[in-house]
Amino acid sequence: MKETILLIEDDEALAQLVQLLLERAGYEVKAATQGEEGLDLAREDQPDLVLLDILMPDMDGWQVYEALQGITDAPVLFLTALGDEHNITYGLGLGADDYIVKPFGYKELVTRVKASLARARRARGEQKIFKTGTLRVNLDTHEVKVGDEMVSLTPTEFQLLSALIQDPGQTVSHDTLLRRVWGPEYSNRRDYLKLYIWYLRQKIEEDPRNPKRILSERGQGYRLVVDPTQETQEA
Repeated sequence: MKETILLIEDDEALAQLVQLLLERAGYEVKAATQGEEGLDLAREDQPDLVLLDILMPDMDGWQVYEALQGITDAPVLFLTALGDEHNITYGLGLGADDYIVKPFGYKELVTRVKASLARARRARGEQKIFKTGTLRVNLDTHEVKVGDEMVSLTPTEFQLLSALIQDPGQTVSHDTLLRRVWGPEYSNRRDYLKLYIWYLRQKIEEDPRNPKRILSERGQGYRLVVDPTQETQEA
């Protein structure tokens, strides 16, 4: 199941952008433009993480944060233009998991969200594990095993594998993979993607020339097979 993020942000244009970025990264996003609305969504959906603006018209972020403590134990990341030291130390002092200052980059946002969710899972004694056939991927520790053998992936190779894992069994478009791994500015660099798919296949496929785990869908993208024993690569 996808992890759910609650976004409470009164700037509707920014909220739409952040929602789009996080959904592309594989999360389910619920969005509210006011504090009370956000609290109602937190009660209904019990999110895995909350992204919270501070400067809002009905309730400020500090008030919303305090109210959230009686509703959910999900980590809270402040997402705000208040970047001075006083506000940062105050927000973290309240117990927020992180404090992201606007403007921020796509990769920074997704990386810090992933890190916060991973910390929360470790605190609960959980680890996010993906398995298909003999492939086992720990998305928290970045350990990858094929059968009993540990596989060493570069950071980019692991990001690409993680991007495919977000939609197991489904074709993920070239554009989506490029955005998830390299960022929006690389959306047309299919040469990057083709090269790193080749690298990844060398490490996790039994026969890279006849792949069973990562299949090419001609003209569309790539698909991570859920049960490699039942699939063959199209010619």
